[in-house]
Amino acid sequence: MLAMDDRIEQMREMVARLNAAADAYYNGRGELMTDFEWDALFDQVKELESETGVVLPDSPTNRVSADDVAGQKEAHEFAALSLAKTKKVADIAKWAEDRPIWISWKLDGLTLVVTYDNGRLSKVVTRGDGHVGTNITHLAPGIRGLPQRVKETGHLVVRGEAVISYADFEAFLAESQEDYANPRNLASGSLTLKDSDGVKAVDELLRRKLRWIPFSLVHAEREFASWGAQMDWLEEIGLEAVERERVDTPSETNIQATIDRWTDRVTSKANPYPVDGLVVTYDDVAYAKTGSVTGHHATRAGLAFKWQDETAATTLERIEWSCAVASISPVAVFEPVALEGTTVKRASLCNISECERLGIGGPGTELSVIKANKIIPKVVAVTRKAGKFEIPSSCPVCGAPTEVREAESGTRTLRCTNDRCAARELRKFMRFVSKDGMDIDGLAGETLAKFVNKGWIKTVADIYRLGEHRADIAMMEGFGDKSAANIADSIEAARSREATRFLVALAIPLCGIDVAKRLLRTVSSAQELFDKAANAPSDDIFAEIDGLGAVRSAAFVQWCKVPANQALVADLLSLVTLSMPAAAPVGGSCAGLTFVITGDVHHFANRNELKALIESLGGKTAGSVSKSTSYLINNDVTSTSGKNKKAKELGIPVISEDDFLARFAAAGKPPAAPAPSPSTLTQGEFDL
Repeated sequence: MLAMDDRIEQMREMVARLNAAADAYYNGRGELMTDFEWDALFDQVKELESETGVVLPDSPTNRVSADDVAGQKEAHEFAALSLAKTKKVADIAKWAEDRPIWISWKLDGLTLVVTYDNGRLSKVVTRGDGHVGTNITHLAPGIRGLPQRVKETGHLVVRGEAVISYADFEAFLAESQEDYANPRNLASGSLTLKDSDGVKAVDELLRRKLRWIPFSLVHAEREFASWGAQMDWLEEIGLEAVERERVDTPSETNIQATIDRWTDRVTSKANPYPVDGLVVTYDDVAYAKTGSVTGHHATRAGLAFKWQDETAATTLERIEWSCAVASISPVAVFEPVALEGTTVKRASLCNISECERLGIGGPGTELSVIKANKIIPKVVAVTRKAGKFEIPSSCPVCGAPTEVREAESGTRTLRCTNDRCAARELRKFMRFVSKDGMDIDGLAGETLAKFVNKGWIKTVADIYRLGEHRADIAMMEGFGDKSAANIADSIEAARSREATRFLVALAIPLCGIDVAKRLLRTVSSAQELFDKAANAPSDDIFAEIDGLGAVRSAAFVQWCKVPANQALVADLLSLVTLSMPAAAPVGGSCAGLTFVITGDVHHFANRNELKALIESLGGKTAGSVSKSTSYLINNDVTSTSGKNKKAKELGIPVISEDDFLARFAAAGKPPAAPAPSPSTLTQGEFDL
């Protein structure tokens, strides 16, 4: 056994590694070790602390890991302590003491402490180190699930997790030029955003679709005996609390059965958000407050359950390089192994830095793999290296030279040097198949990326030729005959669309739904419109169209004059049939009126739908408040936003969505629906 001094030195080295990895994890930088590795090292430190009786001041067992979000620091009104964790169901049963408990998700994001006063949002602070966090209230409008008002007066403090769904994470990676290892990494990095180059941090945050989900009522000016009642009440006042299940008789058997059900939802991907375990909470609020505080853990505040990761040994067969917009990512393909009830044979290696950290070699290298949090296949260790890790010198999609770039975080990634590489056009491909575009089901960003890497899609017109590869698609991992048939059927259905969708799908700068409709109303066919723009003597040929102006006209004309775009349009028009939009209504309840819409909408999928209704009633819409504005529609009529202030200065009425429907569209009022995620294309414009 090592001498005491040597064991303490060993602890120092382990603690330093853990803290460096936690710092990267909590602050949106490159991943230094997996959760699996971190937990194993953490447990070793705890064991050494128990054996030696020494706990180092900076040991993660003795403090809360902190985010490092830049900004104004602020002390928490109520300390945000961490939860003790376990991987054993028996520990939960013992801790429960036969008292009713609740099981809920341990969401994998960034904890935010939110304060409301007299029904209004007054403060949003990151967790920080549990005692001091960073005030990010200015970013609140960009975070979904964080309403400006709730149906409760008095002082209210709620903790919740800011998370990004797997689907939104994949979509963001597909259309951005940034590299993030996982949704948690993106969520934490998003809270460091600042206004830059004309891009508002709040708008960029909305594009990333960060959502705040409350999991703890910290303080309210009313008493609750039950944790479940607290969560129900949060939902009654307008907050969407974490999903949960009560276990009335918490025997080991009952707890295991409940955890198994929740685990099945993780492995089947039925839960849209990333989680790294479950949280166990007493239903009895008063009893939960009677525990002691050990280090940074309140012993009865709750218990975190972490899954035991099943590991498997396998051998690397090859490394494939997958292109997606900004980077070319390595993927390990290995001998198939059984993990968590499924067969796994490939796992992303993220980037060059991760390959170097693991010590990846060539074919024959022996690996240890897991399914992180029961979902994502991951290489966690190299047990024996064979051969050499080779970095390709040319892009696997277009053949152009590659280069290794290093980010500020130190993460090294491989990039294609060809700005016109099909892989870098993925954002445009996603726009083309989107709901606002040609609306082709079954072609999400991840699927499109796979087809691009196969060389099947080089321009958006190639999407209509995917039927030629139907047999190959059916043979691909994760597809099959039914998926291939569904994709083929969706593509065929999308061969007939309204011309408005076609213009929007092409991702022409500043040409959203509203601009497309206005342009098309001046011609008899889409072909005529493109010909007119391509042969225009000047860029302002469409400037006199109501609602367009010189800037939008120039953007459209300049795009249409590019030979490559002309060839693309000609190719597409040979593959699709386009119908023209209906003529603009002459009369209606909104005739002669101009509306500006701001904030979330509740009765429509997005603001574009409300704009379409206004236009169908003979009205016009604009993006900013001016003297010509008739009404500003804002569901928060008492807001102090810039548009509300300007409307009041000009004497323009500010009405809610319900006011508008009652006054102008009562007969055709749509059914109420839950508040949707705000559209990232709120003004009907798309600027690449």
